[in-house]
Amino acid sequence: MVKRRIAIIPARGGSKRIPKKNITDFNGQPMIAWTIKAARESKLFDRILVSTDDSAIAEVSIRAGAEVPFLREDFADDYSTVSEATTFALQQAMEYWNEEYSVVVQLMANCPLRTSVDIQLLVAIFEAKKRTAQISCFEYGWMNPWWAATINDEGRPTQVFSETLTQRSQDLPKLYCPTGAIWISTVKALLAHQTFYSPDYTFEPISLKSAMDIDDYEDLEIANVLVVASKRSP
Repeated sequence: MVKRRIAIIPARGGSKRIPKKNITDFNGQPMIAWTIKAARESKLFDRILVSTDDSAIAEVSIRAGAEVPFLREDFADDYSTVSEATTFALQQAMEYWNEEYSVVVQLMANCPLRTSVDIQLLVAIFEAKKRTAQISCFEYGWMNPWWAATINDEGRPTQVFSETLTQRSQDLPKLYCPTGAIWISTVKALLAHQTFYSPDYTFEPISLKSAMDIDDYEDLEIANVLVVASKRSP
């Protein structure tokens, strides 16, 4: 059977920490345009669908080369999970185009530094290893969770992992954090479980730069610095 892949880019309009985040300027382009460009340049997808409840986001996305044949009718609130929104968009797409897909790839619009090469690599790994669900992640570096602590009102810390407090970082197991950059699932598994965290999901690491999630203005500033730095690289 010929594999048909659909990329779904969830992008609701109600962002709070950065108003209109998905279409805010990021290095000269609307933020979502970076993700659409990466998806298009990967040349992996039969459809690149932006799922949004916002007409302004829809217009920007269409100009950037994505398809937005309908607006999201459900799962656009502050409480629905992104997996629910993507599952709903997948069902809408299948009904609208009367098409079946084998693989669905969710690309969050607030991860503009993930590239077409990142997408190609993770899709290749997913398909070569015959995985059911795969979530991109990055390895913690200088932010070492093994030394994490809570702090009370008096500023006194309580270590989360007291047994590792005195160990050297190089002696501790590596820890990984999920990022919304590239989530992949078989269509069958996503429809069955309504989440990318299906029973046998796996993690697949990408670089810290590619993994960058922009949620607030400090994240946006860091991401801009990373872009400028990469332009200066030989």
